[in-house]
Amino acid sequence: MKKITIALSLCAALALTASAAAKKEIPPASKKAGVTFDKDIKPIFEKSCVECHGEKKQKGKLRLDTLANTLKASENGKSVVPGKSADSSLVKAVARLVEDDAMPPEGKGKPLTAEQIGLIRAWIDQGAK
Repeated sequence: MKKITIALSLCAALALTASAAAKKEIPPASKKAGVTFDKDIKPIFEKSCVECHGEKKQKGKLRLDTLANTLKASENGKSVVPGKSADSSLVKAVARLVEDDAMPPEGKGKPLTAEQIGLIRAWIDQGAK
């Protein structure tokens, strides 16, 4: 009986963990079209990202201050895969899906909101133009 209780507890813990991970994934914004870098994305990056990923400093060789720089590869490869936000490491980082890659890092700034992440996803899904 003790083994069954432990097994059930383990299954419940795994289910909660999977549920929490699923809740972290944020869908693209419902804005049908017209999400642009300059109007929608650049203000998010200016507020939350360019201090470490801008003209003066490029941690991880990632620069997010212009569209051209955002689309260039960082030391870890391309962070934006146009048309595929779910495959873009930038989305995974700002959505904090992987603790070690979470941006901004814990204690280094306020995480992006679900709305902001949704806009970034919509922009990428629309071709990152």
